[in-house]
Amino acid sequence: MTTTQTLQSTKVQTQRRYDYIYDPLFTLSSNRDHARERYKAYIAPDRVKKVPHYGPMFSGLNHYPKQQIQIDTCDPVPNFMSRRWAGYDKKQLLPMSHQNPHLNVSGGDRYKYSRRPIIPFLQQVPPDVLLQTTRVDPMMPPPEQQQSRPATPLTWTVGCQTMYRESEAQTEPYTPEYVTEKGTIPELLTLASLSYNRGLPAGLAEVEMIERAREKRAWEQTLPPVEDMSQLSKRRAMMEELERKEWVIREKEIEKLQQVRLQVLKQIFEKREEDNTNTNTERLNSIWSKKQVSKENNFKKKRSEHVKALRKLASARENVEGKLSKRDVVNDYSSFASQVYAPQTRVGVFLDRGSELYNVKNRYLNTYEGLLELEASLPDYVTQPRIKIPNLRSGKGGAQKRFEKRLKELDDTAELIKNDKEKQFQVPAPPRFLQKVIRPPPRPPTPSVEMPSEDEEKRELAIIFLQQLLRGRAVQNMMQEGKEKRMELIDELRSTEALQSEEEKANKELKKRARAVQRKQRMMQHKEDLANEMLEGMGGRNVGQMADFLSKELVRLQEEQRIHAFALLAERKRRMREAEESGKRQVEERRRLEEDEIWRQMCNCHQGSMETYLEDIIASSVNRTADEQARQEIQTKAETINEIAYQMESKRDRLQSENMVAELVFSFLLPEVEKETLRENVKREQRRHILAAHSVIHGQTAEVEKEGESSDK
Repeated sequence: MTTTQTLQSTKVQTQRRYDYIYDPLFTLSSNRDHARERYKAYIAPDRVKKVPHYGPMFSGLNHYPKQQIQIDTCDPVPNFMSRRWAGYDKKQLLPMSHQNPHLNVSGGDRYKYSRRPIIPFLQQVPPDVLLQTTRVDPMMPPPEQQQSRPATPLTWTVGCQTMYRESEAQTEPYTPEYVTEKGTIPELLTLASLSYNRGLPAGLAEVEMIERAREKRAWEQTLPPVEDMSQLSKRRAMMEELERKEWVIREKEIEKLQQVRLQVLKQIFEKREEDNTNTNTERLNSIWSKKQVSKENNFKKKRSEHVKALRKLASARENVEGKLSKRDVVNDYSSFASQVYAPQTRVGVFLDRGSELYNVKNRYLNTYEGLLELEASLPDYVTQPRIKIPNLRSGKGGAQKRFEKRLKELDDTAELIKNDKEKQFQVPAPPRFLQKVIRPPPRPPTPSVEMPSEDEEKRELAIIFLQQLLRGRAVQNMMQEGKEKRMELIDELRSTEALQSEEEKANKELKKRARAVQRKQRMMQHKEDLANEMLEGMGGRNVGQMADFLSKELVRLQEEQRIHAFALLAERKRRMREAEESGKRQVEERRRLEEDEIWRQMCNCHQGSMETYLEDIIASSVNRTADEQARQEIQTKAETINEIAYQMESKRDRLQSENMVAELVFSFLLPEVEKETLRENVKREQRRHILAAHSVIHGQTAEVEKEGESSDK
């Protein structure tokens, strides 16, 4: 089973954003670098924000953007922090040649105060001899010019202040230096191999390891000495038993590690299965969402096409015959959706073009002084409105009285509800005397209605129907009486209607006669137009045939001339290409010869490199064989010399050992000290000559500058 694991590289931040302000160890070379760091911190990505414009928030036009990019005005650096470059303060210091150099513990001289502790496991034998050489710095002024400085205290405190949190500046715990007596190793130093996050602070496993180490040291104390040959077998048996116990402990630790690894592996497999399941689910969800989006887009597209087709059909049905209609100016100006009020861009009208011409540019609105003048010119009641509270209870209308009455009822109801709530929370007082309980009066009997009989209901319905008939007859009689009273007017209206019908008949006869005359005139005009059209068609046909013949002849002559010109151009181009091909052929032949020569030289080079490579291999194999033989001979000689040296060492006494140590010190250590002293003297002499050369050069340079300034003046 193959598993694929993606390793993501962690991006390490080289520095923090405001190190140039807070960190005292952050050093910049010049004011330009300081300004660059300050500008980088000012335009950090997390300070850049998109601010929307609430007016054109949903605009898609370039000249009306919906948002703009701004930098956050909230500065995370407090105002009391200085943003000046620290180099300006350092420029006020005098040159080094006129004063003593000040040591900066937290700056460039910090490395002088760092030292590795003397751990007994790294340095078993403490140094007994310390050599100190006097070094005089030639850059220091003479003793009489040196300023007196106070004595250096025995102890001092060095700190580093920062504005960041302690969790950001926390490092490994400090390990102080220590000194042990000769021949003693404290038990605490056995834990020197442990460090922070690697065994410290100690846990259960470290405590078990310390207990096993104590048991082992106690067991070593009980071992018989190595010089006692009689108890050698007992020592070997005890060591084998301890070794078996250690192997058992080691096997238990291995089993624990295996269990932990199996658990971790199981968790990794479960997490991988869960990740695969989540990935598949997300992939299916994304595919499903994409399909849904495409489905909705297709549905919207089809719907828009359907609506568009319906609009086209509706517009086509409005003008089936294809007649041209005259523009209706009244409808255009009465409808706010017409081209007059809302012209379309595809027609060629751009409403936003030249919109800046309509911007109001007024001094009273664009300047502060103009606003003050405009405010001073306005009357007082505009800037200081007077609000008069109406007296609602002084009205005399019925609506006002009803409102006051309703308001009073609401106030009374609220007061009653409030009193009821207060009574609920009141504790009733205990009765002081006996009170008589008054019984409520008995309720009166409930009244009842007798049900009428069916005959009475039928009689009542008949009476109601008879009343309806009588009322309808009365209405008819009233209408008949009104008709009889106004009969003369009705007859007059009928007579005028008959006269109007006769006049209309006469007018219709006149219209028919006029239309017949007009129809005859149109027929005669149509016949004359047909004759003229036939004559003009015959003449136009002859003229068109002649013009067509002449135009075809002209086109033929132009085509012949164009083909002849194409033939001349093609011939010229063919000759030019032949010349170019001949030149390219010569270049290709020359290049082929050069490439052949390069190939030949390359083969020779490869052959030479191959021969050199073989020679190097043979020489290296010979050297290696000689080196091995020499090492074997040296090893044999060293073994013989060691045997002789061991024999001599076993026979020599203390005086011979001291003589040997003195010879070694005299032959190795003292010459090295003399060499160091000689190097310091040579360096001091060279530095003196260099200082003299610098002084001469600077003096001549100053004289040349003075001469140049005088010549310029």
